[in-house]
Amino acid sequence: MSKVYYASARAIKWKYDESMPGKLDRLLKEINLSHYFEPDEWVAVKTHWGSEGAHRIVRPVFLRKVVDALKSLGAKPFVTDTVRIKGLDYLEVANYNGINHLSVGAPVVLADGIYGNDNIMVKSGEILKEIAVASVIHDVPAMVVCSHIKGHIQAGYAGAIKNIAMGGVSSRHRECGWKCGRGAMHTIGEGMLAWDKEKCELCYQCMEICPLDAIKFDQDEIKWDSNECWRCGRCERVCQSGALSLPGDAERFMRSLAEASKAVLKTFKPNKVIYINFLTEIQPECDCMPIADVPVIQDQGIMISDDIVAIEQASIDILLKSPPLPQSMSDDKKISSGDDILFKLSERPYQIQTDEAERLGLGSRKYELIELS
Repeated sequence: MSKVYYASARAIKWKYDESMPGKLDRLLKEINLSHYFEPDEWVAVKTHWGSEGAHRIVRPVFLRKVVDALKSLGAKPFVTDTVRIKGLDYLEVANYNGINHLSVGAPVVLADGIYGNDNIMVKSGEILKEIAVASVIHDVPAMVVCSHIKGHIQAGYAGAIKNIAMGGVSSRHRECGWKCGRGAMHTIGEGMLAWDKEKCELCYQCMEICPLDAIKFDQDEIKWDSNECWRCGRCERVCQSGALSLPGDAERFMRSLAEASKAVLKTFKPNKVIYINFLTEIQPECDCMPIADVPVIQDQGIMISDDIVAIEQASIDILLKSPPLPQSMSDDKKISSGDDILFKLSERPYQIQTDEAERLGLGSRKYELIELS
């Protein structure tokens, strides 16, 4: 049975050890980083840098704690993510959100280059076949996965699996484009964007949010560049009139997340990856959107484990036991205590991704939760 170490977000004593940074220090000691990482070894600290307007990411203070703990072993950490908007813009977003060399104490690196197509094809599973793993993540010998736990419009629940499935894979490949990258998970079939002119209000939100300028309007007609498009689905998400749609299959998406996670993880030797889940500022949306809604669940704390399936299941279990917060999307969806808040927020079968990860041999849903005293 896998061990998952947990520290509550509550601080009931006026002591540093009771603070969240202090508890993270203690969790990093509990798991014994020297069991996983060696002196002079390069270690990727994988996280999500957020977006301009989406500030509820893993805070730089926590990333700094992880970096400092790795440095104390003599390891050489760097903080990384893959291109989600244009690469240079994303580096600016990271800095805007407080993630830079000065704040985190380590280099901040784009894992798939500033153009987002520096990757290596890796065999995955029956759905994806092959997937373009970011070259830096493919080559680095060790990794700490720092995930902001939240809801998600497509995944229902977004944690460590989504962090490395979509964040460890490039948006596209140099030759096979989006079909070999992150877009292979987002969509099914050819992933062609459908536009209903009658419903369109010409608000242009879809055009403004597209990270690649793949959408334009000409005389009130949409113009979509299907070759340039990454199939991220942001245009569909922000269309409040329902005029845009991309084909999708929720079960296939969940299973493909697990497949992509396996593809990323098999580039590492055993016992070279650990996971830290931050159950804080639990908003209903992904951190890649240009906004951050108010949290739907109160901060719950931090978890750490070397089993991706166990830590995901433990995180889900805690969220499901937590009451919804008022004045949030929980009110909009009429969610009450005891309801499956993750499903009601998105109506997505989120548990499939964890079940499939277990089936693929990435870990076990059975865990022992060890709470810091």
